[in-house]
Amino acid sequence: MKYDILIIGSGPGGYVTAIRASQLGFKVGVVEKENLGGICLNWGCIPTKALLKSAQVYDYLKHVDEYGLKAEAIDKDFEAVIKRSRGVAEGMSKGVAFLMKKNKIDIIDGFGKIKTGKKVDVTAEDGIVTEYSADHIIIATGARSRVLPNLPQDGKKVIGYREAMSLPEQPKSMIVVGSGAIGVEFAHFYNSMGTDVTIVEFMPNVVPLEDKDVSKQFERSIKKAGIKVMTNSSVESVNTSGDGVKATVKTKKGEEILEADILLSAVGIKTNIENIGLEDVGIVTDRDKILVNDFYQTNLPGYYAIGDVVPGPALAHVASAEGITCVEKIAGLHTEAIDYGNIPGCTYATPEIASVGMTEEKAKEAGYELKVGKFPFSASGKAKAAGTPDGFVKVIFDAKYGEWLGCHMIGAGVTDMIAEAVLGRKLETTGHEVLKAIHPHPTMSEAVMEAVAAAYDEVIHL
Repeated sequence: MKYDILIIGSGPGGYVTAIRASQLGFKVGVVEKENLGGICLNWGCIPTKALLKSAQVYDYLKHVDEYGLKAEAIDKDFEAVIKRSRGVAEGMSKGVAFLMKKNKIDIIDGFGKIKTGKKVDVTAEDGIVTEYSADHIIIATGARSRVLPNLPQDGKKVIGYREAMSLPEQPKSMIVVGSGAIGVEFAHFYNSMGTDVTIVEFMPNVVPLEDKDVSKQFERSIKKAGIKVMTNSSVESVNTSGDGVKATVKTKKGEEILEADILLSAVGIKTNIENIGLEDVGIVTDRDKILVNDFYQTNLPGYYAIGDVVPGPALAHVASAEGITCVEKIAGLHTEAIDYGNIPGCTYATPEIASVGMTEEKAKEAGYELKVGKFPFSASGKAKAAGTPDGFVKVIFDAKYGEWLGCHMIGAGVTDMIAEAVLGRKLETTGHEVLKAIHPHPTMSEAVMEAVAAAYDEVIHL
């Protein structure tokens, strides 16, 4: 079977790339060894958001009296919550299958391995190997939970994110190692369900990639919610010989033993680049990543890579954008290289976190003279009325030219608000232009305008 474009992997990088390639008139095939939609749709982005929605609704029910309402016998059904999440993922996977059929894209079930001569061997579940060829082969095999030598995962007591969203029963206690997006989202979910949760973070701050003001606010919020936090700490070893887990944690004060039913390792990801033929054909890699140019061409003509397997943020929306850019370049369209300085990041715990661009610290290190503004949601009428006054919007501008250098948000619904900053930065919007763009009242989005006003000493509601 010969294709114009053959894609290995059907995650948000692979399937989006396939659809765009089909729209451009290419004959497209997609190789997938498991479920259409990949990790994001089946075991990541989508099902975790379903879990977090259940946690949010449960939180609302537990605090109905704050809204002048009454409810009795409030409880949760952990098994039903997990079942709902899996149902959402399965429905989305079927949706991707529909899109593949609609766009006349062939789905090839099995494990793909690239060969020289622009060929791919696909090994089916029954062991039968079929060879396919294509003018262009795109690797989009994604990543999996990273396993540390001192934290071997057995899938039962020491688990990764995949097991965390399908546990057969709710643990009474859990240790979460790592406070990136995956770690804090699961910490929030299980804490909301009633599990006793402790986060262990190696860095001085939780969510360490975020602006320090956001990190500090987030730590205050999750501690208030009952999550224990240990920063500047590392899990040195785990003992699973008993009923649960005993973790030896190294802190500034010395070693401490933590006990829990389950330990969730959320210390990052490992790319799926083993055994897919990279060494056989001579594709260059570095530090677990496939090296590519601005349009995702590897060192070998006709072979490309996108998503988690290449350098850059391991985010679903980045993988999709990379795939679209890649096939549009193959098609000969005029396309710009992706600006990796304008990629939004979102964390869906409570409170939510969203950011784009430079942190204040990074902007200072880059030598900018800054105008920084912050507007707290405690001064927002909409946030107060909604009962979600925690958090703020922080904006960072270059004082000389008014360039929007960064935007950092923490609070309810901010993951839906960050796109304003992404678009504004893409259009090279200045602070004064944001300030003069009328924002609707009462909305959470007003906080963006108010934060800009604070940066320029024109804030009204502070």
